[in-house]
Amino acid sequence: MAGSSFGEAFRISTWGESHGAALGVVVDGVPAGLRLDTNRIQEFMDRRKPGQSKFTTARKEADAIEILSGVFEGKTTGTPISMMVRNADQHSKDYSNIAEIFRPGHADYTFYEKYGIRDYRGGGRSSGRETIGRVAAGAIAIQILEELGVEMCAYTKAIGPVAIASFDADEIRKNPLAMPDAEAAKKAQAYLEDCISRQDSAGGVIECRVKGMPAGVGDPVFDKLDASLAKAMLSIGAVKGFEIGDGFAAAKALGSQNNDEFYVDAYGMQDGTVKKETNHAGGVLGGMSDGDEIIFRVAVKPTPSISQPQKTVNVHGEEQTIEIHGRHDPVIVPRAVVVVESMAAITLVDALFSNMSARMDRIVDFYQKK
Repeated sequence: MAGSSFGEAFRISTWGESHGAALGVVVDGVPAGLRLDTNRIQEFMDRRKPGQSKFTTARKEADAIEILSGVFEGKTTGTPISMMVRNADQHSKDYSNIAEIFRPGHADYTFYEKYGIRDYRGGGRSSGRETIGRVAAGAIAIQILEELGVEMCAYTKAIGPVAIASFDADEIRKNPLAMPDAEAAKKAQAYLEDCISRQDSAGGVIECRVKGMPAGVGDPVFDKLDASLAKAMLSIGAVKGFEIGDGFAAAKALGSQNNDEFYVDAYGMQDGTVKKETNHAGGVLGGMSDGDEIIFRVAVKPTPSISQPQKTVNVHGEEQTIEIHGRHDPVIVPRAVVVVESMAAITLVDALFSNMSARMDRIVDFYQKK
């Protein structure tokens, strides 16, 4: 299968299916000598694992990460890091009734048209469980970014019509929806309970903020930093939209409103830092980071698996009605927050590593013998 790898200088390749024996990832391009905190990797896995609240699937998985290679005595060796999570709570029989039926909103039909065969047990390779490998790799990327002074924070900005009105970073881990606004979280939970009572599901918006990214990372043409982030985000199964900075609101603004004016902090160009009065651009100009905070948002669609009757067809072209039962998230957003954070971290590390060869003077400085 093509398309299971992402990145160039920092590259990940994920593998496995929802109801197979295991899922995992191979991460290549990690520099030797990084002191890797494996507990942090497991913390990331715990943020996305199922069964955390009544707003997630009831599937019970420990999602315990196993590191198979690339780490010795707590440090990376510079060789590929292979990680695996074994599946333990598969209920494949829950899907036997849909073996020949295309579920609305899922990849069943398109996968079948492409390959002529599909693993109907939980979506197989198209399942959200595929993101296990992304999150494990993202936990490594986050630790690399922290070594470079780059900080990242992702959170739920909205669930359905309920959006946050305030921001408290400490609140994100205190409620099951990963919202930085306690009052909004309560309203969103009530909204989701109503959705559940109607055998329905909900979508939402995730926002991610990155501080400390140096200016000049990215490329001006096809490999723009914002384009790379967009590809990373839209590669996540449930994501249907991406915007950075003011995003679509910029289309309604005037140039005099949308432009971010520059100024020099403290001592001038030689000794000071170029900064912006505003950040409508969201931290990226011309495809390259501008040194300001990178801010982007993704739109996550409602969970397509709902128990309401829906019209569909089977592999024989016969019209049918389907009701999807089993264990499904009534909302994907809270568990997708760490996936967004992970894919952003992977993208930024890849861009930072690729950027190291952009200037001859810096290559000379790096290799010049003292």
